[in-house]
Amino acid sequence: MKKRGPLFVMFIALATLLTGCGDSFVVLNPKGPQARTLSDTIIFSILMMLGVLVVVYILYIIMLSKYRAKKSAPDYIPPYEEGNKWLETIWTAIPIVIVIILSVVTLRTTSAVEKMPEGYENQKPLVIYAASSNWKWHFSYPEEGIETVNYVNIPVHRPIEFRLYSFGPITSFWVPQLAGQKYAMSDMINKLNLVAEIPGSYMGKNSNFSGEGFAHMEFEALAMSQKDFDEWAKKVKANEPELTETKFSELLKTAHVGRLSYSTTHLTFRPAPEDMSGMHGSGEGMDGMQEHPSPAPSDRAEFDASPDVSPTPTPESVSPSASVNP
Repeated sequence: MKKRGPLFVMFIALATLLTGCGDSFVVLNPKGPQARTLSDTIIFSILMMLGVLVVVYILYIIMLSKYRAKKSAPDYIPPYEEGNKWLETIWTAIPIVIVIILSVVTLRTTSAVEKMPEGYENQKPLVIYAASSNWKWHFSYPEEGIETVNYVNIPVHRPIEFRLYSFGPITSFWVPQLAGQKYAMSDMINKLNLVAEIPGSYMGKNSNFSGEGFAHMEFEALAMSQKDFDEWAKKVKANEPELTETKFSELLKTAHVGRLSYSTTHLTFRPAPEDMSGMHGSGEGMDGMQEHPSPAPSDRAEFDASPDVSPTPTPESVSPSASVNP
């Protein structure tokens, strides 16, 4: 009993601290079809879990009351009871059925959120390149020819296709009220589809730990009408400075910045990696790939100066003794 006191206090303290994590429940307050699908799956899984817990606790109470220790005669020998095959079959089959149900629901949900939301398949999506760097987010609008940092504006009732990649470690792009999270990596593009059906400001973040500045990698996703979005894009194009290669290189090296806007994008001089999503299982070879963008001058200098990289041998440098007779 003495050991249970500190454990009970720790449990109460942990429960009190977790009450301050209210932001985590925004996933259960969806504002778009993709997020709604995920929210319904989470709620369904929770209800399944609660059903299992109810059955377990009821059986627990029955066992405690029916088979508790009793005062018996010293020579009392309890009767021998054999196992019940039907009961053993039932309690073996129930977990299997639960796993099958959850697996089917999860597969259907995963398939649904990877596609354009239902009812928006025939609309042209707004393509936005979302790139992460230590520790910020860059949003490039190739259609509008503008770029923002640490905030992204999108029109409501229009499918959005985010193309995710990273200029540093692996990060995870997540706007909980609009869609699930997806990883951004340095050498490939991942696509994330979403639709905002209600205008408003939604919090976005990096949900994958990526270093000491991880906690500051938050951004605002502002959903507005198509008219307001077009007016905002025109203002940025007309009033904000151009994003040069020098400025962009400095921006990548800066750890923390505020909200920034530019009238051009970095895609012209630092294009995104090749989209590999259509090549999985397609049988395409190297001929179907585009050349990966060349590293920045500073990266090339570090590569050339690396003592661990050996130069590629030329035909003149190969020893005659190493030649192979035809």
